[in-house]
Amino acid sequence: MKIISLILIFFITSCGYNPIYQNKNFENFQYQEISYDGDEDTNIKIIRTLNIIENSNSQNKLFTSSSYTVDEISKNSKGEVELYNTALVVILELKDSNNKRINFKNISKEFSYSNKTNKYDLVEYQKLVKNNLLDSIIYEINLFLNSS
Repeated sequence: MKIISLILIFFITSCGYNPIYQNKNFENFQYQEISYDGDEDTNIKIIRTLNIIENSNSQNKLFTSSSYTVDEISKNSKGEVELYNTALVVILELKDSNNKRINFKNISKEFSYSNKTNKYDLVEYQKLVKNNLLDSIIYEINLFLNSS
């Protein structure tokens, strides 16, 4: 009985481990100028999720460029698409007030998946894939901006 209670206490109290980036509340990143190019939805979601704001007192500028593509990578003998590949690329560039590059990061993620018979389900699945890829990229951007 004592052994069971000791094991139970050991598992309940644990060692206090917490993942570093468990908290999804990102701090505000402030830049003198924020500009973006490419897929507007992707860029806006990055800026809003990471709480990136313009502040004239900041010394750095942030430039982002993104691209989102859905490619057909395999067709059957009838010419119908069997496999799709979704790719999302985000390029970040930090510059100082004199437009000298401080840091640069190119993040790309892709995912391949089968076609669906129902086109509505396919479009919804493609949106889900894009959001999942973007969430993964936002996590990497958070690490990049925190380390810069």
